[in-house]
Amino acid sequence: MTTDIAQTKAAVDEKASIAETREDLIRARHLPGGIYASEEIYRRELEEYFYKDWLFVGREEQFENPGDYEARRIIDRPTIIARDKDGTLGAFHNMCRHRGVEVAEGKGNLRHFKCPYHGWTYDLSGKLLGAAYMKESEGFDPSTCRLPRIHLETWRGNIFISFASEPQPFTEAMVEFEKDFAQLHTERCRLADVTTLKLNCNWKFLHENLMDFYHVGVLHVNTFGARFSWTTDNVSLKDEGGITIRYDAAPSTPDGQTLFSKAPWLESEENSFACTGFRLPNLTLFGRIDCVKMLVAWPVGPNKCEVLIYVLFPEEFFSDPDFDEKLKVYKDYQMKIYEEDRSMIESMQKAMSLPNYVPGRMSVMEKPIHHFLNGYIDRMFGSGR
Repeated sequence: MTTDIAQTKAAVDEKASIAETREDLIRARHLPGGIYASEEIYRRELEEYFYKDWLFVGREEQFENPGDYEARRIIDRPTIIARDKDGTLGAFHNMCRHRGVEVAEGKGNLRHFKCPYHGWTYDLSGKLLGAAYMKESEGFDPSTCRLPRIHLETWRGNIFISFASEPQPFTEAMVEFEKDFAQLHTERCRLADVTTLKLNCNWKFLHENLMDFYHVGVLHVNTFGARFSWTTDNVSLKDEGGITIRYDAAPSTPDGQTLFSKAPWLESEENSFACTGFRLPNLTLFGRIDCVKMLVAWPVGPNKCEVLIYVLFPEEFFSDPDFDEKLKVYKDYQMKIYEEDRSMIESMQKAMSLPNYVPGRMSVMEKPIHHFLNGYIDRMFGSGR
């Protein structure tokens, strides 16, 4: 009986706390810990966001040639992205149509995919080429046994997939990003580096931290905080919790000076040009005068995530004979900042499952987070839930 009463009280308290997040910013609180620590909430997020929405998964130049492929788990689903012999980029579920074994691993260049269990073989478009001893099976039709397709589209050199059977039309989904970030011309950039981080925190904390400019002048005071300026008027709120922010920030180097030059299409902008965009569910974009960074946080349970950081530079910069050395300066400096953030968001995660954690009041400086969390509440706990 005591346990039942405690659970009922916890549920009532959580509902009340969510209602407080729904208040106007000047009266609002952060969300209760269960939103970041509950296995049930995590599973619901996968269904509501990650199995429905368009997900950023990489760059076209990672698959430049026919036969280029990568096999990876996206969320919990084994997936292949590949360019076929005709040059068409496609995505498939990485499971043989015989017993479900993964037909590819790693990345590289292949002429076909072959199941290591019974040898069923597929071409780079997912079509079944051969299945030994299946001719004797009455009614077996190879044309019905292609690798199941996953929706794939590209936007300015960036690859997106959707696991939904009928996803939102892609052009519709990208309207706001196209309007706000076309000027970055990511289609004229190339991928310089991909860094992977494993964080002991909920995936939402990564993105909340990236839109939380409140902490910059405190946590990052000795890195880039002194070269950073913004106001809440710079924040543009999008449907369902999306955000665009324009502000002033130096290039991502220790002394705040670019090691290259301005991107050719940003010549008319100040050296302090900076912008950030958050696109649901898990993509944060950073634009600077000389580069673009795209960060995605993939959930690995309620209290862990894997973060991939894609760094893009204008294609012209790659001919610089010192490009690799200069790239290392950018990367080392950014890793120093990410490690500062890691210490804070992993500390927050530890509090989320504690019974004495009480969500604190929001600051007016947390306008982006307040908007994101209210969009999240609408979608996760809206009418009828």
